Amino acid sequence: MKRKLIIGERIMYGDGNTPLNSCFTARIRGTISPENLRHALARIQSKHPLLSAGVVPDRKGRPCFVTNAHITEIPVRKVPRHTDNDWQHESMAEWATPFDMHNGPLCRVVWIASAAISELVLVCHHCICDGGSVATILQELLCLLDRPDMPMETYLAFNDIHELIPAPFLENRQLRQKGRKSAVLAWLTLSVVLFGKKQPPKGSNYLLHWKLGREQSAAFVNRCKTEGTTVHAALSVALLRAFKQVKGGQAKNRIISPVDIRRFITAIRPDHLFAYAPTVTLSLDDDAPDTAKGFWVQAYRLKEALSEKIAEMNVFMQLMIGEYVHSSLKKLVKLLKVTNGNHDVTFSNMGRLNIPEQYSTFEVETIMSPTVAFPWRNPNTMVTTTFRGQMDFVFMSNDSFLPYAEAVAIKEAAMALVLEEAEIPVAV
Repeated sequence: MKRKLIIGERIMYGDGNTPLNSCFTARIRGTISPENLRHALARIQSKHPLLSAGVVPDRKGRPCFVTNAHITEIPVRKVPRHTDNDWQHESMAEWATPFDMHNGPLCRVVWIASAAISELVLVCHHCICDGGSVATILQELLCLLDRPDMPMETYLAFNDIHELIPAPFLENRQLRQKGRKSAVLAWLTLSVVLFGKKQPPKGSNYLLHWKLGREQSAAFVNRCKTEGTTVHAALSVALLRAFKQVKGGQAKNRIISPVDIRRFITAIRPDHLFAYAPTVTLSLDDDAPDTAKGFWVQAYRLKEALSEKIAEMNVFMQLMIGEYVHSSLKKLVKLLKVTNGNHDVTFSNMGRLNIPEQYSTFEVETIMSPTVAFPWRNPNTMVTTTFRGQMDFVFMSNDSFLPYAEAVAIKEAAMALVLEEAEIPVAV
């Protein structure tokens, strides 16, 4: 495989030196065999082409995924387990630890081990995976630990973005003209916006983690169903209101939601590694009458707005136009690093994880949602997953942009709204 990175992958690749790593953690009660772990990772690596590749610039300097016949096996770093919070410290250490981008592999595992309980921290560079991808690898890893001979279907990676875009889009002269105009406009606009801008001093990344109890999670989900809305929309309302409560006039009233591209491009199967996730932006209607500003009315309207924006999304056009703006990629990445952006937070709800709880020699006690430290000026990110009936939350940011105390206040305000509006008792 030798394939140029598409625009979404290149943004995550950045300058090739700054780490942008995602960590996904499973807590296991029972026995893990070192041999089975190595075997499982070898089989996963043989299935997914991107796990046997590095990133090498071509003659024009554009980075490409290149299969490396001499690539090493996925490494495992084993450390002793002391507390239930060790996974947080190890994850934050992994955020800052670069991969060998040239030689790969762009995946590794931290095994936090004790006699009875272990955490497996799956670490992947974000240029090869979205949330669905890391969930796939974690699911495969756990299943192969239990059943080393479990059947797995390999696949061929696409070699060019044009393989994913239907011919009518590729052959559309107006789209090609629009792409060329977009390239020029992007370069000029970014040049003006970035003139004289310098990257602010970088502070310290941090991580907040919490869960809702099973009864609380079930009650919240049921209330969302009763009100005709979704968990994602209701949590978005809670987050936007919490930012407004804590940040006041500095709040943007904008939340960014990634969308799984697999719903549009069937060639990218649910178990394929892929990193591009188009986004939609949601806001509360400040001009709505007071009768329409109730929590559940707002949640219903956000659900409708999200559905409409996804329905109107033209992913093939985005992919095609995006290929014309690679010349502005360095400026775009710099823009993300020097400007505050116009949003409060990026919020990803991965929903119920399709991962079994019980295995023959161990059980998965809990799973912590994927964490990532974006190297942008505005790194505010919240991710939630559900496993064993519990909603799990992580919130990541940097204290140079959002002070830790304010992040805690936003988390507490959002969860207080969730409990109050769903009429859930505070104590489990």
